[in-house]
Amino acid sequence: MNTREKLDCILLVDDDSINNYINERLLKKLHVANSIRIAVNGEEAIEMIKEYCNSHNNCCPEIILLDINMPVMNGFEFIESFQKLEIKNKGKVTITILTSSSNTKDIEKIRSLGNYPYINKPLTEQKLKDLLIKV
Repeated sequence: MNTREKLDCILLVDDDSINNYINERLLKKLHVANSIRIAVNGEEAIEMIKEYCNSHNNCCPEIILLDINMPVMNGFEFIESFQKLEIKNKGKVTITILTSSSNTKDIEKIRSLGNYPYINKPLTEQKLKDLLIKV
């Protein structure tokens, strides 16, 4: 990893508990963040962000690793909701799509919502290092 300081917080948004477990272990192993939070769908993530980003006691995520296909609120709906949020330091939050979808319609829809980095699962040490260089 480069010489940058640790991030305060990373938020994993994925309904797959195995992916969350593996990704959390990788993030902890690489010591890239002081805190790692997990939400199992977009709705839960939006609520966490509202709470964390408007409070001095909790961490506002600097990176959100977002799955696309989830129940309750999928990744596309999350992005649309996030764009409407009024929170402190919103401009410092980087949403990165982390998905196994190779559907060209999904990729086109992601690009239509904004300029979001896109990583194919699984998350690896090298993919994470490449992402951290960009943020």
